[in-house]
Amino acid sequence: MPVLLMLMGACISLAAAAAIYISYRPALSIWHETLLSDEFTAGAGVTDWQQYLAREDALFRQLDAEIIQRVPAAARTRFNRFSAGSRSDPAQWPVNWNRSFEWTVHDARFGVLLLHGYSDSPYSLRALGEALHARGGQVLGLRIPGHGTAPSGLRLTTAEDMNAAVALAMAHLHRELPGKPVIIVGYSNGAALALHHTFAAINAGRAERPAALVLISPEVGISPVAALASWQAWIGEILGTAELAWDSIEAEFDPFKYNSFAVNAGAQAYRMTQLVQAQISAVAAAGRLKEVPPILAFQSEADATVTATAVKRELFDRLESDDAELVLFDVNRVFETEGLVIQPAGFDTALAGPPHRYTVSILTNRTPQDLAAVVRRRLPMADAVTTEDTGLSWPRDVYSLAHIALPFPPEDPLYGDGRATRLNSLNLGRAVLRGEKGRLEIPDSAMTRQHWNPFYPYMESRILAFVDRAVSGR
Repeated sequence: MPVLLMLMGACISLAAAAAIYISYRPALSIWHETLLSDEFTAGAGVTDWQQYLAREDALFRQLDAEIIQRVPAAARTRFNRFSAGSRSDPAQWPVNWNRSFEWTVHDARFGVLLLHGYSDSPYSLRALGEALHARGGQVLGLRIPGHGTAPSGLRLTTAEDMNAAVALAMAHLHRELPGKPVIIVGYSNGAALALHHTFAAINAGRAERPAALVLISPEVGISPVAALASWQAWIGEILGTAELAWDSIEAEFDPFKYNSFAVNAGAQAYRMTQLVQAQISAVAAAGRLKEVPPILAFQSEADATVTATAVKRELFDRLESDDAELVLFDVNRVFETEGLVIQPAGFDTALAGPPHRYTVSILTNRTPQDLAAVVRRRLPMADAVTTEDTGLSWPRDVYSLAHIALPFPPEDPLYGDGRATRLNSLNLGRAVLRGEKGRLEIPDSAMTRQHWNPFYPYMESRILAFVDRAVSGR
């Protein structure tokens, strides 16, 4: 009897805590609650790329019929991506970048698979895709399952679903370009998918592997707290409270990125990091690390989404090849000198200590009082550090990059600095708007995080040179 009473008391306390928690959260909307059954899954019986596209077509028809056409009148605001004709409606763009795309080229030199991050869409790697296509690459931008439609898509999508979609896209590129090298460019969770596919191919002894990997803000490690996210959703199911399936419930004003985040997404992101690290360990145990293709990675020291130091510790420090480079973006040291930024920690010894098997580069201020940016580089197994001018500078009002900023050039029409944005068009990357809090239709927080990369030209030039070397076999 005492045990029963204790269980009843625990349940009552849990229900009370959940009720209090939910009372402070926004209400769920149709785009949080409606599950789209036409989404791709690993067990859907889809066996080739054309079938994937056909299913995607059906999925977007379902999105229109079951969500967009049913949005309540009160929710049809000027900055709701699910309100047809709004300033956030993806259909207002010449191309709906939420969809998978493929750019062919006559006699392509190489193939490119673009893998976006969690809650993103193929839009996030559009600019890099255009540059690589102009270089002679056949470019495929994959809409990863669960993305590009409604935030509810992340409630059920699993790591297995995402990995299966990547395998389909890679098989398609290899069939289309027999004997040609295929490069994977992965951003955030897309980088984890790229690594998983590569190491799984090595472990399985498959001949068709990526010729090289470009990783941007790679999701190699995240907080273990994310692994507990599924418990929150489980409790929500027991109590019948759908709100507990969500880590955050936000206004959906971004046409190409979800702002709300399902707890399942956090749990699956953590699973991806564990799967990647298990694959790396298996390759190492088999003595096959030298089969890992060349890797070029870019990581900001200031990253609130992934564990930045894990990129070095869990990936680069384990490699056995000198065909790898880790490029780190420092914080703006002028702000640190002024006492406004917490001193960076974790990468301060990257250019010191015992030599690495890989190249380490850090883009940083020329001096702590100078906004001009230089790159300090240490080659594999070398002690000397060289310095290279970039011709670029920190914007005076930017104190660091952000996880979401790296893939976007300043001229990006949605996330850039405003130079390429038409009057009355949505822009999320301009300088912070100034005024009283609580008076913007877009949350204040959306205007404070850095959305674009002032050093994008440097990053793009490094990627193009890296791909050229990989394609030529040098």
